[in-house]
Amino acid sequence: MSAGRTKRADATPRRVTAPLRAAARWRIEPLTPGRWDDFVTLFGPKGACAGCWCTWARMPAAEWRERGPGGRRAAMRRLVHAGGTPGLIAYGGATPVGWIAVGPRAHFRRYESSRLLAPVDERAVWSAPCFFVARTHRGRGLTVALLEAAARWAAKHGAPCLEGYPVDTRGGRQAAVFVWTGLPQTFLAARFHEVARRSPARPIMRRELRAPARRG
Repeated sequence: MSAGRTKRADATPRRVTAPLRAAARWRIEPLTPGRWDDFVTLFGPKGACAGCWCTWARMPAAEWRERGPGGRRAAMRRLVHAGGTPGLIAYGGATPVGWIAVGPRAHFRRYESSRLLAPVDERAVWSAPCFFVARTHRGRGLTVALLEAAARWAAKHGAPCLEGYPVDTRGGRQAAVFVWTGLPQTFLAARFHEVARRSPARPIMRRELRAPARRG
């Protein structure tokens, strides 16, 4: 599908209504300095996916490799303690169980050089580029709840729309660690629609938070 065409879901599929109802099971909060230790607990000593510490989309490839896991953790800690809010953390009771990165697309510098995920238009979109969910809480609808919370957070801060960049596995199964950008069905369940697809496996999906301004 070209960038100029859109594909909208007519309605939320019936099979995802249960995860939507289950969203109330979790408390989802912005990552602040006071919650840094919870973030570390959730990501574990190795920093989640290959020591990423949720920095893959935030850094150009060369910088990401050069910093290594320790440098990535330090960079994320500096961002949080400087007052940035790089994402939202979900709790099951007092235990951190899930994470979603969210912020203005410009904060995710890796996409500046991406042809597949280049901007669809000139709108000041926000992005939700990645998730991390504790193994004990996967398959319970938490990613949908995180996307819903991210949409509310972005709207609160004036974003016109929220984008995600899931991996379309086309019916095949992949381990959760390899689909940290999410799956299309998760975004459909959270009322996103496809706005571009420059490769078979990488759709760009968007949820409107404010009506687009009319031209002319």
